[in-house]
Amino acid sequence: MLLPGVIYYVLFKYISMYGVVIAFKDFSIVDGILASDWAHPWNKHFLTFIHSPYFSQLITNTLLISFYKLVFGILPPILMAILLNECRIRWFKSLIQTLTYMPHFLSWVIIYGILIALLSQNSGLVNHWIKEAGGEAIPFLTSTGTFRSILVGSEIWQNLGWGAIIYLAAMAGIDPTLYEAARVDGASRLRMIWHITIPGIRSVVVMLFILRLGHMLDAGFEQIYILYNVQVYPVADILDTWVFRTGLQQLNFSLASAVGLFKAGIGLALVLLSNQIAKRWGEGIW
Repeated sequence: MLLPGVIYYVLFKYISMYGVVIAFKDFSIVDGILASDWAHPWNKHFLTFIHSPYFSQLITNTLLISFYKLVFGILPPILMAILLNECRIRWFKSLIQTLTYMPHFLSWVIIYGILIALLSQNSGLVNHWIKEAGGEAIPFLTSTGTFRSILVGSEIWQNLGWGAIIYLAAMAGIDPTLYEAARVDGASRLRMIWHITIPGIRSVVVMLFILRLGHMLDAGFEQIYILYNVQVYPVADILDTWVFRTGLQQLNFSLASAVGLFKAGIGLALVLLSNQIAKRWGEGIW
């Protein structure tokens, strides 16, 4: 039963790692990886990226968007899971759980269409209400002041129910005798949530937080590529979108690989650092 998964990871995760050598070569599609000449100096493509006039803007945008998604996105699934866990009406609980995790299966193209219908400056429902109330239409999707908020809010909405499933599974593993003992002692439901439920899922919260830190430089390429436009480049252009335009559309595969390796190195360092910090609280992954 494990064989298909093992084959998948060997082929697409381990063997493919050989491709990072492209970052140190002047790669040519005609010559292939082995026959392409080595870059001189060896860090040529890394320096090209670092000396790019957009480097500081790309790093700032990537880190800020990832940080906002991490900080504002960690609590809503936990709160949703707690509310669902405390709900005693089974049909209502199932209905809410289904409605909240369904957006996870929507592509960003569909979500973009929903956002256009709601937030378009000319025909959006929200701006229609604003104009009906006597205000002026707000360019939500083309304004540098609101675009990051839309990115963070739409991702939280999409992953709210899906993230809650993980915490609900963790709550299901909590010993029910702890709740029974708390009731005997006269604890309220809020007290049981604070002293039993939250400590019971703490290890899962820490694990997901550490894993998310490893992807701090992955701010969400698909989402941003579909939603952004030229007007919001100063606040929305991230490493992945820049690599797609500069590295892949212009067939500069060596530069794209160098940036990917740069991101992977920082991600590895963040995972190792966060795990060491978490181990001080007794909650490290390894």
